[in-house]
Amino acid sequence: MNPYLRVADWRKDPVLFVREELGADPDGWQREVLQAFPVERRIALKACKGPGKTTVLAWLAWNFLATRPHPKVAATSISEDNLGDGLWTEMAKWQSKSKFLQESFTWRRTRIESKDHPETWWMSARAWSRAADPTQQADTLAGLHADYILFLIDESGGVPDAVAAAAEAALATGVEVKFLIAGNPTQLSGPLYRAFTSEKHLWWRKEITGDPDDPNRAARVDRVWALEQIEKYGRESPYVLVNVFGQFPPSQSNALLGVEQVAAAQRRVELEKDQEGQPLILGVDVARFGDDRTVFSVRKGRIVWPQRVYRDLDTMQTADLVARAIGELDPDGVFIDGVGVGGGVVDRLRQLGFNVIDVQSGGKALDPKFDDRRAEMWWQMAEWVKNGGSLPAGPELPQELSCPTYFFTPKGKIRLESKADVKQRTGGGSPDLGDSIAFTFAIPNLPAKPRHYGKDFHFKAPQPIVGRAETEYDLFRDQG
Repeated sequence: MNPYLRVADWRKDPVLFVREELGADPDGWQREVLQAFPVERRIALKACKGPGKTTVLAWLAWNFLATRPHPKVAATSISEDNLGDGLWTEMAKWQSKSKFLQESFTWRRTRIESKDHPETWWMSARAWSRAADPTQQADTLAGLHADYILFLIDESGGVPDAVAAAAEAALATGVEVKFLIAGNPTQLSGPLYRAFTSEKHLWWRKEITGDPDDPNRAARVDRVWALEQIEKYGRESPYVLVNVFGQFPPSQSNALLGVEQVAAAQRRVELEKDQEGQPLILGVDVARFGDDRTVFSVRKGRIVWPQRVYRDLDTMQTADLVARAIGELDPDGVFIDGVGVGGGVVDRLRQLGFNVIDVQSGGKALDPKFDDRRAEMWWQMAEWVKNGGSLPAGPELPQELSCPTYFFTPKGKIRLESKADVKQRTGGGSPDLGDSIAFTFAIPNLPAKPRHYGKDFHFKAPQPIVGRAETEYDLFRDQG
């Protein structure tokens, strides 16, 4: 079959193009999108995680390049890396399956060109800077002038409105100008959100779900995985809404804990004798000088003991205090904030022979649901509070634990508001008390060593560093 004789049919029927030239059989929802492409100018895809939406964008990009004369296609995503790893890789994958596309086009790292007309027949990968102002962001998709133009935005849930501005303006020109956006519904702003809310009358829209109970669910989303997420986090969980059901979260950002939930945990009485066999864990959030504080927190089972708070300590003084705490408490685990100045504390303690664990808050989470370790630890701490944890008294703790909010990254992962952003938003201090407690959740199911204190046992308080430490709560008071 001569592919050049099929171009007119492929233009009218992209499903035929995908089947005949690319050798693929589209899923049901993919066929709907492909069928809408010849007649719709604006197409928006709101999707759960992993249904094959980027594949559809690649199919349609190749269809447009192969069936329109001298077209120009501009593609962008939430980041240059995401575009390269996602849509641009899909373009290469599907070109490799077609002798016609290989003979007709040259694939490059940021550009696909017609071999016969490279100056006027192409597709370009375009990146935008998060640091750019709206005017600069709007330039991302600007500069296209042709009769046939296609704009593609992959992972559009995290793309600002300004990036889409040029595409919106270009719809008024040309013989055939199309605008396709697709992404996970992670944010209550941006072009994807508008397409499904205030501007839904302007768009042909497709919602793609992985809901295991929906007969029209995306077949490529593993049903067992979807059921596991629902069982683990609940059907109403924002994480499940975004990643399994393909629905927008209930709010742009959420507090992990409310003030009343923390206050209730402070009133909650848990007996030490009932925590027998539970690990005793020391978490240390390290600061040096300035407004931030160094905070020691000890958790045993369902109890967090009164915290000890220090100001204006250097790393050697902090390491000395941690060493003394280890000697007094004999904890099952010691978790220290190893970011920045905390790294010096970790190094000094290891030099002294102590087995401490360096926690990198920005490191990879153990659970892929989270964007980093800090979000994961805070989430686990919040669940512990809600499920019966007992917190120490103190007026600052309710405010600190309820202050940081969480949100979804463009890839559908949960991220916690940074310390710097909390301080800027509230005009207050850093949530050091909360971070210190969160560190005690760094390793789930930590085993406890056998220990028996006896009814008259009490911990001996170390001597403070005179003139350098401000003790707000006594970590080592009698817990008997």
